[in-house]
Amino acid sequence: MIEIVSVGSSSSGNSYIIMTEGRTILIDAGLPAKRIISALEQLGTDPADVDAVLITHEHIDHVKSVRAISRKCRNAFFYASRGTVESTESFCHVPQERIVLLSAGEIVRIDNDDDVEIGAFPLSHDAAEPLGFTVTSGGEKLAVVTDTGVVTEEIYSAISDAGVLVFEANHDVDMLMFGDYPYPVKVRIKGEKGHLSNDYAGEVIASILADRKSNRVMEPLRIMLAHLSFHNNAPLFARQTVEDALSAAGFHRGEDYTLEVAAREGLTFIDPLNVEDGKLIVKREKDA
Repeated sequence: MIEIVSVGSSSSGNSYIIMTEGRTILIDAGLPAKRIISALEQLGTDPADVDAVLITHEHIDHVKSVRAISRKCRNAFFYASRGTVESTESFCHVPQERIVLLSAGEIVRIDNDDDVEIGAFPLSHDAAEPLGFTVTSGGEKLAVVTDTGVVTEEIYSAISDAGVLVFEANHDVDMLMFGDYPYPVKVRIKGEKGHLSNDYAGEVIASILADRKSNRVMEPLRIMLAHLSFHNNAPLFARQTVEDALSAAGFHRGEDYTLEVAAREGLTFIDPLNVEDGKLIVKREKDA
């Protein structure tokens, strides 16, 4: 089973830990390295055992600690687009032999491991060459979609068959438009190269659930809403807006989906039932 834990997710910083039966993968390093390392250790993982670090794009809330994580996670390969690598000095501190350049549409395997596949798809964001990622292992697929202004057909195609979905619900439109941000910033956030609103998130997830139903997928879709704006959103608003959209479309929490909202600070587990004494329960190959 694939599990994902948010170390922290907001416009201030983002990082996620993905764990399969045999691999540990980080997505983004936009938080202080101390917090990311502490989270790994809390989950029972030595930083030296991290296999891969996937970087979505070059904005500081996603690359802040690339240099330190490169040192601490000394055996990990860093996967990113050429545009991302060339647009931030962070990658100057990562050994060249540990950088793997990815293009949208490409699928790679860590150390030629046939059980874990990493897929990349293009995002619509004001960055050099932003990528979203999927991770597939043991027949289960996880997708992480944040920092995109729209969900294109290419994005939808890449994520619609995922059983675990981390999806952006960045802002409440009214909070954004009536808030204190300068108008050009509001336009940028709402634009096609900006971020997804709560309403947009609800519409897309409802469409994915409809596809799952038509394809007779019985397991609930496990959802984590992520990258909430501190100034223009609130966890309650994001959850309620998305759940209202799913309910209006005829879907029921527990039966068709589960839903968590990633906290700005602190660990958020996508499936709290798999947490015991604050630690994620994942059967690893070394434990078998």
